[in-house]
Amino acid sequence: MHRSTTWKTGLVAVGGMIWILGMPFTGTAAKPELKGKFEILKDEPSTHQPGKVKVVEFADFYCPHCHHFEETGVPLLQKEFGDKVEITMVGFPVIPGKLPTPFDMYEQAKMMGKGDQMKAVLFRTIHKEKLDGVLDRSIRSILIKEVGLDAAAFEAGLESGKPARLFEEGRRWGERIKVSSTPSLLLDGNIKVDGTNMTPENVITIIRSILDADAKK
Repeated sequence: MHRSTTWKTGLVAVGGMIWILGMPFTGTAAKPELKGKFEILKDEPSTHQPGKVKVVEFADFYCPHCHHFEETGVPLLQKEFGDKVEITMVGFPVIPGKLPTPFDMYEQAKMMGKGDQMKAVLFRTIHKEKLDGVLDRSIRSILIKEVGLDAAAFEAGLESGKPARLFEEGRRWGERIKVSSTPSLLLDGNIKVDGTNMTPENVITIIRSILDADAKK
């Protein structure tokens, strides 16, 4: 993937009345010691640990741009920075009329140590296999077994309601920091990157400048 490429985003207008795909929304701010275009969230605490950048990706399983980012953006960042980046997805729905089942499945898989594997399977199932409707128990059992989890234990976890509560907590987090598009990134707890700033070149520039600043300390 060329670094000048934009990771397109799916947008939702405030209030949920207008849904747009593929048109970026921008927001920038300046922080002298860092390079790139981003927004510093003054009310959010930094979670930075020296030598590592924590990347939280707010994404919708039904969003094609999020699928594209998972296939191209995440591998690019991992190749560029290795274990110096820690990438975690937080479910943030922007596509209307969709059931929350994939988000709950992802949260349950995370609790069972297979979050990344389930995430990849869900994106593939929805976007490549075009199963974007109801993920009933029979379909779920196939996906659960594919990632190497026990179906009975997984379903019991779903029925407990805990995955749904975790998903809701993540959604409220996204709303609190005013996520307006997916995918959007939150670096080290308070550096927000979204909209037109979601280019490979810009994200790499920001992360590298954070790590470079650590190296100078």
